[in-house]
Amino acid sequence: MRTDAIKKICAFAVLAGMVVPVFSFAEENLEVVCKQVSESEGECATANSAECKALLEKCAKYYDEQSAAIAKDITKTTQQKNTLQNQVSTLKKKIQGLEYQISQSTMIKKDLTIQVKDTQSSIDKTTTRILDSQDQLKGILRSVYEEDKKPSFEILLEGNLSDFFSNVAYLESLNDKVGDLLDTTKNLKIYLDGQKEKMEGEVDKLQKVIALQSAQKQENEQNKKEQEQYLKLTEAQYQQQLKNKKEVEQMAAKIKAKLFSIIGVSKAPTFGEALEVAKGAAAVAGIRPAFLLAVISQESAIGKNVGQCNLVDVNTGDGKRISTGAKVIRVMKPTRDVQPFISITRASGRDPFNTPVSCWIPAYVGGAPSGWGGAMGPAQFIPSTWNLFTERLKILLGKDPDPWAIKDSFTAAGLYLADLGATAKTTSAESNAASRYYGGSSAYASSVLRRATCIQTFIDAGTMTTSCQSLIGIN
Repeated sequence: MRTDAIKKICAFAVLAGMVVPVFSFAEENLEVVCKQVSESEGECATANSAECKALLEKCAKYYDEQSAAIAKDITKTTQQKNTLQNQVSTLKKKIQGLEYQISQSTMIKKDLTIQVKDTQSSIDKTTTRILDSQDQLKGILRSVYEEDKKPSFEILLEGNLSDFFSNVAYLESLNDKVGDLLDTTKNLKIYLDGQKEKMEGEVDKLQKVIALQSAQKQENEQNKKEQEQYLKLTEAQYQQQLKNKKEVEQMAAKIKAKLFSIIGVSKAPTFGEALEVAKGAAAVAGIRPAFLLAVISQESAIGKNVGQCNLVDVNTGDGKRISTGAKVIRVMKPTRDVQPFISITRASGRDPFNTPVSCWIPAYVGGAPSGWGGAMGPAQFIPSTWNLFTERLKILLGKDPDPWAIKDSFTAAGLYLADLGATAKTTSAESNAASRYYGGSSAYASSVLRRATCIQTFIDAGTMTTSCQSLIGIN
């Protein structure tokens, strides 16, 4: 890793005994440096732990912001995907509907075409009948004409006037009937011609409708193809965003892991991060991870609340509330915890008078105040109690322990709970250990066991109810 680049990145101003990091580098440099830090074996190659802490915190914030930005992009892309999928689905339905309409119109057209052919056949037959009738009329008229032209002497020579007149009357009657038939047949032909023309007009209309429907179908198919292409591109973008988010989260996890190993709780871990640390610490101590994390949750909301007071007076143990500056008595027992606290904070590079500790919880016995505050870090150890575990922690951690460091505090709490009997992993043993951890409170123990049940369910099933999330303080 480029040590010189990282050192240039971190400029520090020392004010009032506090190390204040001042960053003034481009975002693109931050991206490069944070990537180098996340991929390095150690924490970082800066000059001291304060600089390393500042850089790691900056990188952790950078990756959190990157992850949040990508998450927004993923949400937007998901909405675009849903919109495109809806459009493709709508176009599919339109195409399907047009296919049905085209099929229906085609069937009607076929039926009309058959009717046109049948009508044409009827017209042809009717035309033939008209021609036959016309031929018959010609023959009849010719016969009538021939009869009319016979001379009288020929009719007299034939000798039968009655037959002659009967024949003439028959021919005239036949002529009338054939004439009527011819008129009827002509009318039929006119009707059939009209029907044929009408049906041909319907066929033409249907042909135009089919052509229009086919054009609409083709247009929708083209639109569908385009939308599917956009959807394909959007899906590729979506998958790339997921990949980017995963990579950023992995680098963030590496940065935070490095941060947890060297610093205290400047920022509380997520539930998932805390659970992983608890699993390791619980394995060392021989207790259940769910029970250990439940105790940390009860003590400090998993590092979100490591104390609301500062020590002010080493002689009386009085202090002040951080948020208001108001005086608070009994913040730390002077004869037991003040000097150990000063030693612990100075060893970890902290100002003892600006390091958060728990306030005194007002309690009275016989009218006199009882108890003290002064608990430190995520596991809320009293300084004198913390010192009972420092040698064991040095052996396990390979370094001087820090009550504000995640791994250190979790491991210390695990050892303490194991000493109190939690290694039995039974309800009664854990209840007793939790009660003694707090100083003898059954209500405290009950709350811890409820939290442990929630956490164990999450470990086993990967889910947690809303009520459990609220109890543990998962946002």
